[in-house]
Amino acid sequence: MTAARNRYKAVVFDLLTALLDSWSVWNAAAGGPEAGRRWRAAYLRRNYATGAYRPYEAIVAEAAAEAELDAGAPRRLIALWSAIRPWPDVKPVLERVRSAIPIAVVTNCSEALGQAAARATGVGFDSVVTAERAGCYKPDPRAYGLALSEMGVAAGDCLMVAGSPFDLYGAKALGMDAYWHNAVGLEAPPDVPRPLMEARSLPPLLGVVFGSTRAGL
Repeated sequence: MTAARNRYKAVVFDLLTALLDSWSVWNAAAGGPEAGRRWRAAYLRRNYATGAYRPYEAIVAEAAAEAELDAGAPRRLIALWSAIRPWPDVKPVLERVRSAIPIAVVTNCSEALGQAAARATGVGFDSVVTAERAGCYKPDPRAYGLALSEMGVAAGDCLMVAGSPFDLYGAKALGMDAYWHNAVGLEAPPDVPRPLMEARSLPPLLGVVFGSTRAGL
């Protein structure tokens, strides 16, 4: 399928939730799923409300304290970072999309951890934008805008693949359509912009990107 026939000219992905099962690693660092989910929820609230970049590790530690975890939890998370793996079917879906159009990731992470996480997908990206490199955290439009600039596409020609509902706000602000890969079953705030599609897996994305539900791996 040629680029001229594609519905979009590029796709930008959230990384740590849309493409990677980082949640299992957070659970392991926290000592269990309940504590891990409580910690991650506190982290997401803080992360997406931060705005201008400040050290990612500091936000992780503050969220751990809010979740009443021991002081060693953030250190365990960093030590376990290399164990993060992609969700099932992520690699073939990414390869299928990248065979036709550019792909990028925009992640609320430090540069070192973000680059390591991007490599864990097993697929190369045309742009990897971390909060540290952008100088701001999502949903600040500048973070997404840097990826769009590096791929050379306009927001209206790009699809955003969200991992959490917060990316839906960012996509709406820039005029990007959105697909929500809600792999962990997160609840959306009542005012969140509606995506084109919400799914618990990634393969349905191909139908959105290529304009046909029959698009195969």
